[in-house]
Amino acid sequence: MTALPLADGLTIARRNALKIRRAPDLLGGVVMLPIVLVLLFTYVFGSMISLPGMSYAEYLLPGVFVMTIVSSGQITGYTLTQDLQKGIFDRFRTLPMSPSAVLTGQTVADVIMNVTSIVTMTLVGLLVGWRIHTPPWEAALGFVMLLLFAYAFSWVTAAVALSLRTPESFNNVATIMTFPLVFLSNAFVDPARLPAPLKPIAEWNPVSTLVQASRDLFGNTSAAMPPPTAWPLRHAVPVSLLWSLLLLAVFVPLATRLYRRAVSR
Repeated sequence: MTALPLADGLTIARRNALKIRRAPDLLGGVVMLPIVLVLLFTYVFGSMISLPGMSYAEYLLPGVFVMTIVSSGQITGYTLTQDLQKGIFDRFRTLPMSPSAVLTGQTVADVIMNVTSIVTMTLVGLLVGWRIHTPPWEAALGFVMLLLFAYAFSWVTAAVALSLRTPESFNNVATIMTFPLVFLSNAFVDPARLPAPLKPIAEWNPVSTLVQASRDLFGNTSAAMPPPTAWPLRHAVPVSLLWSLLLLAVFVPLATRLYRRAVSR
């Protein structure tokens, strides 16, 4: 008899969380990378860029939050391709467990990893001058939206990984996929300063809406700066929520179908 899917998923999540804790390279990505990104962007770019009415650290940190969760989403796909290559999926297939438990457990483990990253970035950000200027419930909503998007994006990378099936090819494609998402956005510069062909792409980029939503919910905006004019950025919080739900609606069934196809071969 197949065990409850929730219990199976939590078991796989625990297994993957322990694997991250015992892997120095993955643990470094969870803890050290956020610290390096915050310090690097704050003291390198912050020393050259001035913004009216606010510090660049406050403008920057929401973008670094989003950049980190998007980058760490690659761990989902990388872990899946490694398990596939090592034949661990074949072992799972012989166990009385729910077929969806592997993907659910992996993505839940990544939520735990992203919580660790966000807590690390928050503490380092407070040390370099970042502050939250909104009520606690708004700030909490900002963190929840970051984690929701991180969870949704992990299903995207899971689907990509199960399509490619090898760690090397996944790493190449994931890098090509995530870099434009992050840097062709408002994470570090105002999209209004981009060339005309790139401006609408940046404004409708889901990363841009999440960054803007984070800035709004953390109070990292300035009355001295003109508000965004693009529709998704003017309604960043609901649009970010819709992006996360859309990614889940598309990629959860797609990744599940690809996983079943992978284990049936």
